[in-house]
Amino acid sequence: MHADGHGFLIGALVFLATAVIAVPVARRLGLSPIVGYLLAGVAIGPSGLGAFNDPERIITVAEIGVVLLLFIIGLELQFSRLLALRRAIFGLGTAQLLFSGAAIAVLTHYAANGFDWRGALVAGMALALSATSIALQLLEEKSGLAQPYGQRAFGVLLFQDMAIVPLLALLPFLGQGAHEEHSFLDSAEHVAIIIGAMLFIVGAGRYLLPLVFRILAHSGAREVMTAAALLVVLGAGALMAAAGMSMALGAFLAGVMLSESNFRHELEANIEAFRGLLIALFFMGVGMSMNLDVVLANAPLLIVGTLMVTLVKAVSVWAVFRFSDSTRADAVRSASVLTPAGEFSFVLFPLALSLGLIDSRQSDMLVACAAMTMLLGPPVALLGEQLARRLDRRAAVPDEDFSDAHGSVLVVGFGRFGQIVSQCLLARGLEVTIIDNDVEMIQNAGRFGFRIFYGDGTRLDVLRAAGAERARVVAVCVDRRETTDRIVEIIRQNMPDVRLHARAYDRTHAVALRGRGVDFEIRETFESALAFGEAALRANGIDAATAQATVADVRQRDLERLRLQLAEGEDRGPLPLEPEPLVAPERPARPLNPEAEDVLKHETEFSS
Repeated sequence: MHADGHGFLIGALVFLATAVIAVPVARRLGLSPIVGYLLAGVAIGPSGLGAFNDPERIITVAEIGVVLLLFIIGLELQFSRLLALRRAIFGLGTAQLLFSGAAIAVLTHYAANGFDWRGALVAGMALALSATSIALQLLEEKSGLAQPYGQRAFGVLLFQDMAIVPLLALLPFLGQGAHEEHSFLDSAEHVAIIIGAMLFIVGAGRYLLPLVFRILAHSGAREVMTAAALLVVLGAGALMAAAGMSMALGAFLAGVMLSESNFRHELEANIEAFRGLLIALFFMGVGMSMNLDVVLANAPLLIVGTLMVTLVKAVSVWAVFRFSDSTRADAVRSASVLTPAGEFSFVLFPLALSLGLIDSRQSDMLVACAAMTMLLGPPVALLGEQLARRLDRRAAVPDEDFSDAHGSVLVVGFGRFGQIVSQCLLARGLEVTIIDNDVEMIQNAGRFGFRIFYGDGTRLDVLRAAGAERARVVAVCVDRRETTDRIVEIIRQNMPDVRLHARAYDRTHAVALRGRGVDFEIRETFESALAFGEAALRANGIDAATAQATVADVRQRDLERLRLQLAEGEDRGPLPLEPEPLVAPERPARPLNPEAEDVLKHETEFSS
């Protein structure tokens, strides 16, 4: 037992060390981290150093990462988002997958050796998928997601993410026809079980899980929410596996059902760390399972096949986008970023092998081909961008018109202060996102029509998931000074370009916030107290104009003193600021009872 535990520890250390080395090296070479993981897996697998001799055991564990990935994909597919991109998703996405898949399947069937129509269909559909991580990275580097072609390409990627579920469901049916017969009654019973399991997951996700998460949120224990998220994902996956389908399908359905929940981003943040690590383990396991002898023995065929698959896929995507009213340049850009094979091809090939749709040699060849298309992804995208610029050279670039643009504000904290701030934003039709971890506040925000994320605003992953990096303004409206300081520190360290507004607790806090680089701060009671003071002036018979002028003068004096105190703080650090009159008093203070006199003279216990 001790030896087994020691071996597990050594294996974990080797895996972590390899991952830490592989990703920076891949980035330095301009490659996707996925390619780095694949090559690292080859290096430490049976074909390399031999640190791991049983890749199948590793892949079995790492497949949980794929399950978690499908859950997160489901969480991202809110119905409102699907509706906005429906034409790109269901129109372009369907056309691209069918057109590219059919073309690659025909090429595989007639040009490769030994592929029957089932194996060719598996190869076509798997290689027609695009690498979401690589494509999004390429689009972000060129600011493509803000452009029409990037939105369309993103829609295609969303469709492919959804299409993996029916593809995973299709392969077992293809495999059944290859080696065994089932009666109609057996098939109908199997379908009924699957439908029943799916309906249970849908019903639980729609009606039961939000209630459960609301109860758990009241407990305030973050680890309980994490445990519940993992329980939902693995439980839904296990239920679908028991029904004879893939675990990924169950996790996907659970994610879709929770996509409109206020707890969506908290769930995503809790799952993300596990998902990333297990996905890395999965791709390294795929690399370990690659038979390097087969790859090297067929290197010329693999190189030609990879180039042909890349060319066929690029032409297919270009044609689909061109016939959907895209410009020639945008069609080229879209085709160039969608050519790398998708991450889920490494899920489909082992499944097809286990079902007898392809043999081990074909699986090794297809896995190697998919990995090589990923290697070609960045240079193909670079060539595509250069060609697109030539096509765009004669086109005039119109000035951007932002006259109808709406701002976007991320409000952290929806208490009394945040609610009043939000009223102003709502009145001008700005896009507002709310983060809060108080269930009652989340329910209150639901009446405003805002985007609402349940989560802890002091966590970097939650801020990023809620779009802090994309917001024009992040407004920190929480009511605890320590919480405000923590959020300001996180944003300034990780998002230095974000415009940051903060609610200050008092004058000392306001000076400290300015010193931390906050663009705007206001003491939480300052303006309300000035308005109250103006009303008190009016009640004493002072006319409106004089009262308003007096308040304006006090506001200006306070601002000047704040600037002076801020300048002093820059030299000596934040000072313990005590309230002082902005206008010299006409008479000294006069205590009206013994207790007050003791406090002013610091003589007795009242002075404490």
